[in-house]
Amino acid sequence: MMRRRRGPGLVGMAVGTAVIAGTAGAVHHRQEQKYANQAADAQAEQQAVYDQGVAAGQAAAPAAPVAAAAPPVDLTAELQKLGSLKASGVLTDEEFAAAKAKLLA
Repeated sequence: MMRRRRGPGLVGMAVGTAVIAGTAGAVHHRQEQKYANQAADAQAEQQAVYDQGVAAGQAAAPAAPVAAAAPPVDLTAELQKLGSLKASGVLTDEEFAAAKAKLLA
């Protein structure tokens, strides 16, 4: 009596493994392409947003603020104030000399 084999033989297993490996490779390759395309689309979208921001920034560039000029100091009036403070005794000779030097500097 002949024995009947159970399951595929060695060649059948090799063919089955090759089919499964080929299918897995094809699926993996397709997924890599899909993810690469998604990344490229996201990069292009980000670049477009950046370009719009740069263009808007150049179009509406604010002018440089003008520094406010300090009002001119009336030296004569300031010296008279210091003299009156010294004469009234509020400032000492040393304080008067220091304030006058600072004002004239």
